[in-house]
Amino acid sequence: MKLAQDQSLTLVAGGAGFIGSHLCAELLARGKRVVCLDNLQTARPTNLRLLEDHPNFEFVEGDIVNALPVDITSRAGQFERIYNLACAASPPQYQADPEHTMLTCVVGTDHLLRLAETSGARFLLTSTSEVYGDPEVHPQPENYRGWVNCTGPRACYDEGKRAAEAMAFDFARMGRADVRVARIFNTYGPHMHPDDGRVVSNLVCQALSGRDITIYGDGSQTRSFCYVSDMVEGLIALMEGDLDGSEPVNLGNPEELTVTELLEAILQIVDRPVTVTHLPLPTDDPRRRRPDISRAEAQLGWRPRTPLSVGLARTCAWFAEEIAGGDVQDPVTVPVAAE
Repeated sequence: MKLAQDQSLTLVAGGAGFIGSHLCAELLARGKRVVCLDNLQTARPTNLRLLEDHPNFEFVEGDIVNALPVDITSRAGQFERIYNLACAASPPQYQADPEHTMLTCVVGTDHLLRLAETSGARFLLTSTSEVYGDPEVHPQPENYRGWVNCTGPRACYDEGKRAAEAMAFDFARMGRADVRVARIFNTYGPHMHPDDGRVVSNLVCQALSGRDITIYGDGSQTRSFCYVSDMVEGLIALMEGDLDGSEPVNLGNPEELTVTELLEAILQIVDRPVTVTHLPLPTDDPRRRRPDISRAEAQLGWRPRTPLSVGLARTCAWFAEEIAGGDVQDPVTVPVAAE
């Protein structure tokens, strides 16, 4: 559905993805007119199933690495908000085509920043906790510069996002765009891809299907898991917050737990016997990951509200329905993702 030419619009690049589809739905619920731009490289089109017929929603297929589609550029003056969530976000996905991953982060972000400049729109970049690498500082505050292997197999994503941040802040410093940068930590919930390599989708799908559970390392590595609706609220709060846009903001859940503890929480919901297989940790896999969200609390009044038990129950129920409906195949065994 093509939205009217005289209406202000919100663009969500990567809007068919896991977090992006939830963001589109919430923006629509708040009365926004939303244009979703996605190349469908890693997104599941079914994520948009409930949005397709909404009168204030429009889908445009396109890759931000290339020149933006005419359906976008011809309406530059209508966009008041631009969210950039366009990038594969788990190691198996972004390592499958590392050149494209890097170009999505850098060239794609440049294209969207120029659109923001032309349209006078506020721009939000979803960066990542991966910019902290395998951190030596714990928990990770925004002023920590990270411990990233800049030539390793994850560099296409880690360094791509760091470069995208630098570009966004340069646009802000030059007065070319009003920017916001969110550093997203581990997020989970419905619409996750079953074989994206994220630890939650891996463990839930394996448990539900009765397959062996795969844990990389001894399971003592930690993550901090934020339910997707909380993350979406954080992104919107950051976009709409009265900030100067000169600093990144961590968005994530500060409650840290080990992968083994995560599995125990999942098995309390799935409640079936499992066999656990341990494999070596992937290269550069972070040992600990926990956000310092003091800045988000102070400047946005935001912190996650969904308890892990509630979020996991919703996620398990969603995957169970997808598996029963045949929309989910058995997930492949892939390394645990930090994002």
